[in-house]
Amino acid sequence: MLLRPSTACLFILFIFSGFASRGQKVDSLTDKVLNFPSRLFSGIQKKTASLDQQLTRQTEKYLQRLGRQEARLKKKIAKIDSAAAQRMFAADPRQRYALLAAKLKGDTAGLRNNKFSGAYLPYVDSLQGSLSFLEKNPQLVDPSRVSPAALQNSLGQVRQLEAKLNDADGIRQFIQQRKEQLKQYLNSNTQLTSGIRNAYDDYNKQLYYYGQQVKEYQDILNDPDKLFRTALDLLNRVPSFAGFMRSNSFLSLLAGAPGNGGGAQAGQAVQGLQTRDQVLSALQTQYGVNGPNAASMAGQNIQSAQGQLDQLRDKMNAGGNSGDLNMPDFKPNTQKTKSFLQRLEYGTNLQSTHSNYYFPMTTDLGLSIGYKLDKENRIGVGASYKVGWGNDFNHVNVSSQGAGLRSFVDIQVKKSFFASGGFEYNYQQPFSSFNAVKSLDSWQQSGLLGVSKILSMKTKVFKKTKLQLLWDFLSYQQVPKAQPLKFRLGYSF
Repeated sequence: MLLRPSTACLFILFIFSGFASRGQKVDSLTDKVLNFPSRLFSGIQKKTASLDQQLTRQTEKYLQRLGRQEARLKKKIAKIDSAAAQRMFAADPRQRYALLAAKLKGDTAGLRNNKFSGAYLPYVDSLQGSLSFLEKNPQLVDPSRVSPAALQNSLGQVRQLEAKLNDADGIRQFIQQRKEQLKQYLNSNTQLTSGIRNAYDDYNKQLYYYGQQVKEYQDILNDPDKLFRTALDLLNRVPSFAGFMRSNSFLSLLAGAPGNGGGAQAGQAVQGLQTRDQVLSALQTQYGVNGPNAASMAGQNIQSAQGQLDQLRDKMNAGGNSGDLNMPDFKPNTQKTKSFLQRLEYGTNLQSTHSNYYFPMTTDLGLSIGYKLDKENRIGVGASYKVGWGNDFNHVNVSSQGAGLRSFVDIQVKKSFFASGGFEYNYQQPFSSFNAVKSLDSWQQSGLLGVSKILSMKTKVFKKTKLQLLWDFLSYQQVPKAQPLKFRLGYSF
């Protein structure tokens, strides 16, 4: 079929406009990659360097404790069985753990020979792959925004942290083996003193908490921020990036995926992880399953794994201590491995005194900072400000009617019920400036005992609601006498 000249011109213009549009999209994508903010790389380096320092410091601390406890255990066993002590503790325990700490601290070369061990960390895999891709494709990085040195430093810091995480996992496995050796000896000698068993229990606790500490750092590292998610989404649209990740990611090494393959479509990219096609390709290579059956088999395996997890959860809920579960034989403190700031809980509370049935005469507005002793129990301090509202709705008058300094403790009694107590100083007089409340001689003392009820909340701001009924047993000697019973409504966030 012949086209008229005008129709042919339109057809040619349509084709060229399509190529031009595609070129504009590629140029636009390249511009976005070139415009990566410098704070992305500085943020990566800062986060990984901080975790590196924390992991090294905490590992040294735990290894020192374990060395002391194993030396203590050796001394106790040697008193009753010198041959067994010499056999199990051939090397000096403190020196052995000091060498492990020195090895971790000195590992700054990163992963060698592209070997991988320990837990697979998807975020670290994608992070390291993205930085490696940009390092090998410098044309995608604007040198005026990000210097090559900054990119290399970020990549080196990520590799160093991952190497130390692998070292930490190796240390944990070594300590686990030591624990099993000691456990076998204790189980085969039932006449051992309670001091030896207590020393072993302390050793076991330190091992458990060290494993939880390493897991916590891995969880922090597997929580990508919004900036990196956006950057990874852009890189996933670059055709050569998918092929690079298929050849160089640790996921491909774990599953034995081939080094070559086509790129994934932009719409199939998953932020923070490898693409769907990459995962299916790895499954096909590893298990010899092709076509849609790979996805079907993966789904069946996931359902089977979920069923096994449900069975394990039922055992744990039932309080079982099956031999196939590596469960601690003590009640662990979930706050033990958290930093001081992570154990703080902030809250606010209200307490009103009414002049009539509806209208409050004064309201105490309180703020508190609690320190979690464990998952449920906490101690803390706080302050309050007493606001006066007037006498009724027709005579509203906002004024400063007092202030307070507080301390408190909440101890769990049963489920959501807590025994609460505290000691407070309260200034119960109107004041116009804070200079008037400086002298503690004019402050009243309150001693509080009572019960609290905690209600969980599913909001973005407040996590819990606290209902408190408190008895002030010092109110009877106060002048003027304050109300002995106090009801407070509080929220934590």
